[in-house]
Amino acid sequence: MRDLIAAVVAIALVFVAASLGTTLQAFRRRRQRARDSERALGRTIVAEIPAAEDLVLFSEDGPRFYYGARSIDKDLIVAVRVLINGAPIASYVSHRHPEAPALQATQFEDRPEGIARDRWDVAIETETGTTLVECGAIRERVSQELARTVFDAVKRELERRDAE
Repeated sequence: MRDLIAAVVAIALVFVAASLGTTLQAFRRRRQRARDSERALGRTIVAEIPAAEDLVLFSEDGPRFYYGARSIDKDLIVAVRVLINGAPIASYVSHRHPEAPALQATQFEDRPEGIARDRWDVAIETETGTTLVECGAIRERVSQELARTVFDAVKRELERRDAE
């Protein structure tokens, strides 16, 4: 009797493991298709940002940044800010937009101690509105690194355009 119960439990565990493996493969294929479609459109993937149920790609091409289905025209970007729980800790304001509020840019300093559960976001301000790139609140500085990557990409583009 005990052997029968052990066999049923073993079969159930094998079934669960196979189901998880199949789900993981489907998830990987979906992610790969999303990356391939971005590349087919001529976009460079800047970051893969975890969302509620899937990953959202932050990518760019010549004239625009893309956050999921949203596009952000690079010519319209006025400023970019890194936010922790809604409070800016680093920013860059474009010199090409004199009508933009004069805000002092700060440095994005590395925080070796980390901020374990705080919410990290990047606010990209354009002439037409603000796009909030939600980088999350994942432990082990994952969200901080995602925010840094997105911020640095937008800041580099603003600095390049300011130099022209």
